[in-house]
Amino acid sequence: MRRFTLYDSMSREIRAFVPNTPPRVNLFVCGLTPYDEAHIGHARTFVFFDVVARALTRWGYRVFSVQNVTNLDDKLIERAGATGEDPLALAERHFLSWRIACERLAIRSVNYYPHATDYTPEILAQIRTLIDRRYAYAAAGSVYYEVAKFARYGALSGQRTEALRPGARIEVDPAKRAPEDFVIWKAATPGEPTWESPWGPGRPGWHIEDTAITLRLFGPRYDIHGAGLDLIFPHHEAEIALAEGTTGEAPLVNYWMHGGLLTMKGEKMSKSLGNVYALSTALDEFGPMVLRLFYLNAHYRSPLDFVRGKSLEEAREAYATLAQPGQRIDEILEREGPERAGEPLPDELEREAGALPELLDAALGTDFNTREAIALLFGWSRRLAGVGERLETFSGEALTNLATPYDWGREVLGLFERTPSGRAGAWAAVVPIAIAARARARARGDFAEADRIRDELKAAGVRLEDHASGTRWSFAGTG
Repeated sequence: MRRFTLYDSMSREIRAFVPNTPPRVNLFVCGLTPYDEAHIGHARTFVFFDVVARALTRWGYRVFSVQNVTNLDDKLIERAGATGEDPLALAERHFLSWRIACERLAIRSVNYYPHATDYTPEILAQIRTLIDRRYAYAAAGSVYYEVAKFARYGALSGQRTEALRPGARIEVDPAKRAPEDFVIWKAATPGEPTWESPWGPGRPGWHIEDTAITLRLFGPRYDIHGAGLDLIFPHHEAEIALAEGTTGEAPLVNYWMHGGLLTMKGEKMSKSLGNVYALSTALDEFGPMVLRLFYLNAHYRSPLDFVRGKSLEEAREAYATLAQPGQRIDEILEREGPERAGEPLPDELEREAGALPELLDAALGTDFNTREAIALLFGWSRRLAGVGERLETFSGEALTNLATPYDWGREVLGLFERTPSGRAGAWAAVVPIAIAARARARARGDFAEADRIRDELKAAGVRLEDHASGTRWSFAGTG
């Protein structure tokens, strides 16, 4: 296993990485709340953590990568009320679109996408434990976490509880013992999905959903928690308080990794601000490799400003320059095969090609510096551009050696891939997810949503057959 370092948001320093139980690495990344179509700001975070998982795998670690799905919260309920949809069906629809976009973007490292509502029994059990340990209290049919009982609250964000007083970010709630307390079980509201509980019908609060999932899948401690900077407070601060209050073990997470946000004119890209650019539109117009280069050609902890009509156009030109020598090599090898006769590599070029993967690993092994790795790849492309037409004279073995840095870029950065260009091409990879969403819809009696999923699969050329043992599928294409 390769040793590497990364910046830990809790200690605020770059630390050597040591997993709890090597070679296993448990990685949790806060996933989407799929109440609307994903935009390119969302994808930056998930492309980066895809690279983290890819790199760890290359370096000999066995990665268990989990990305939750917040399939029920206030935003989803509000949007569903405006559109007249069931909020769970709305979440399924947007999550499926997101997974198709992920497949197009070559985000394939996530092992499991747990849906929050599937963990309601674990959430209820955790709430009971928190009440028994006097970290939580019931009031007016809801349950709240009492922040004052957790001495380390604020350690990650530096936020003082004295500052958490009613105002723009803190809602006045007379049921709370203190303004900073947060809800972990919400009393039922007419028209919302609800579950039975010892405190009355209701639904889970946002923060406790993630900890119920990680405690079940990873246990009381795990290796890496990732997300964007905007989730440090209050979400991650609440996660620490909830999990450590439940188990009595600390720290919940050994390494906290937070990525910078995608901005437009210095402001976070956000649907509430109306400054979004749909991910599906960007994929259609520029392709997945251009987007990956745009995201990764900046350090992950830095803000990345997006300028419409400029940023992705420049990234497209840059990607063409970066990829062109590798594409020429691929074309020659595909045309004539790796056994083709030709000249051997000059010694200097062979040494450079052999040394570059180690330099690339070293760049990424220093706080996942993708920008430095891409600079090295650009340098290699310029080197091969200088070789010019001599590429056509090299043997298949020589060309394979020259392609080694591009192979590294494909394996670790997810660049230089020939990914599906449209939704239909990506459907096959996400059919099992669509079938699971259809099964959940049928289980809750939402047969209209189940039929909609079936019809969308059919339009993509996927045929379903329901049997007593489950649903089977076949892909016939769209003709």
